[in-house]
Amino acid sequence: MNVFVFDIETVPDTKTGRILYHLEKESDQEVAEIMLKKRQEKTGSTFLPHHLQRIIAISGALRRKDQFKIASLGGINASEQELIGSFFKCIEKYLPILVSWNGSGFDLPVLHYRALLHGISSPSYWNIGDDSDTSFRWNNYLSRYHYRHSDLMDILAGYQGRSNAPLTEIALMLGLPGKLNMEGAQVWDYFLQGKLEAIRDYCEIDVLNTYLIYLRFELIRGKLTPEVYQKECAYAKECISQEKKSHFEEFVKIWKN
Repeated sequence: MNVFVFDIETVPDTKTGRILYHLEKESDQEVAEIMLKKRQEKTGSTFLPHHLQRIIAISGALRRKDQFKIASLGGINASEQELIGSFFKCIEKYLPILVSWNGSGFDLPVLHYRALLHGISSPSYWNIGDDSDTSFRWNNYLSRYHYRHSDLMDILAGYQGRSNAPLTEIALMLGLPGKLNMEGAQVWDYFLQGKLEAIRDYCEIDVLNTYLIYLRFELIRGKLTPEVYQKECAYAKECISQEKKSHFEEFVKIWKN
């Protein structure tokens, strides 16, 4: 079975913000600041609701029978529509097991709203086996308790929100490097500075940590033997080393296993 681990990075959707708050002359940065301020006044947090998040990067790790590859989808100047289109094309092409960290709580709802905005179709993703194809009835991408999408944070917490853990803390607990030189709270500032490449690198590192945690998860549930688990980790390390990318090289240097 193909496995596709994914992560997204977002910034405030200032276009919709202009419509909602009747802003015409303000710059995108000013619109975003108004959106964040209004959100904080309402909830005490500047975390915007899912439908007001615009996707600027999607990274994925694809593990197939003869391949392991981590990359960010689309070119660095690709539009949001192109990024989301590439994501769902990957699902249609490979019908993979989707793997995420908090994908059910954040990444997928954002992708749903943005796909709705851009009119991006993905019949396989939305298939719940309610038509002639019943194979998705008991294992589809949308059910919280089906493993066709495995939200590792949700599963490991026993579907109890109070037990959720941050990705980087679990990664460090397992001897993985975790996040390297950037945090999610910095994405907006990096975006304003035009540092899209750094954002994409950051997203790829999150995907890599998630993939390696997924391998450990497959080990504890008996889907991988200890020997195969070690081989899969070694293969992932070999593949990212061959990429000759600085963020992967730094990851490998710190990786303890």
